[in-house]
Amino acid sequence: MAKYGEGDKRWIVEERADGANVHNWHWAETNCLDWSKTLLSKLLQNLTILNGEGDLFVKTKTLDKIEGEAYVNIRKGKIIPGYEISISLSWEGEARDAEGKTLLKVDGTVDFPYIADENADEDPEIKISVKDEGPIGKRLKEAFVLKGKSILLEKVRVYVESMANGGPAKDEMEVKKKAQKVTVAAPLVEPAGAAPKKETKEEKKKKKEGFKAISLTEKFSCRAKDLYEILMDENRWKGFTQSNAKISKEVGGEFSLFDGSITGVNQELQEGKLIVQKWRFGSWADGIHSTVRLTFEETEPGVTIVKLKQTEVPEEDRYGNSTVVENTERGWKELIFHKIRAVFGFGM
Repeated sequence: MAKYGEGDKRWIVEERADGANVHNWHWAETNCLDWSKTLLSKLLQNLTILNGEGDLFVKTKTLDKIEGEAYVNIRKGKIIPGYEISISLSWEGEARDAEGKTLLKVDGTVDFPYIADENADEDPEIKISVKDEGPIGKRLKEAFVLKGKSILLEKVRVYVESMANGGPAKDEMEVKKKAQKVTVAAPLVEPAGAAPKKETKEEKKKKKEGFKAISLTEKFSCRAKDLYEILMDENRWKGFTQSNAKISKEVGGEFSLFDGSITGVNQELQEGKLIVQKWRFGSWADGIHSTVRLTFEETEPGVTIVKLKQTEVPEEDRYGNSTVVENTERGWKELIFHKIRAVFGFGM
């Protein structure tokens, strides 16, 4: 072993006068606790869990507490997240009678005792409690557990994925990379009088980098007009998908699905044949919309083929999650088509 100060220079990254962290060799640690509180507040606050189902109304209120530590280490460009946090969230519920009069209003809490990087591939424990333990209070709590647990866990998964992708440190890395490119790259100066350069197909293609398309083909044992109606009628949508929706049946009309998680505008509608929509998740960056095109073909009486083409789906959302395309495709299959098929049967 070499004595202190006599190590092989090839393996030592010395302190530089300019403070540069050469090749990110040194550990670069970013404290993410405040960032975590901001993101989890956006994800978990003011969520509608029940909106009149069984005359029950439940929604989350505020993120009241976050304790523990959260950080991201970066070494040689590798992201190493570390977090052990507990969070507490308040919620409120209301039960009404058949005439819409309030029977009882309650308050409660949601606790996640332990969310940690070591359990990133598992759903964390969740405890839902209510202050009023009477019959109606218990009913509201049980309804919240049944409907809301999966919703809250899905939001926490977004946080876990964001940390895995670098959290706030990812943005810092991108800024540094761009700054380095600007410093190193020499400006290209067009010769005087040169004709404007025409954009090549390759250059046009690069402008769309970061977006992908989804294609699905599904078969159902029902009439095309019935399947079209399920997707375009909010009451039928609620019945088949067990989720809230507001859907206009007019061209130019707006729609909102899964309690507002998905929004968009109808662009072209042909009853029983075609649906074209501008469509986006709320977690996508502002101004980003994909185009959904659904065609219905009744190949024989009572058998319908649906073809889905969704273009310009961003590869990342506003939080840096890189599973947008996979999650969108899985959502179409599991939360929409499979639930409809569970009633109609017959798949491919």
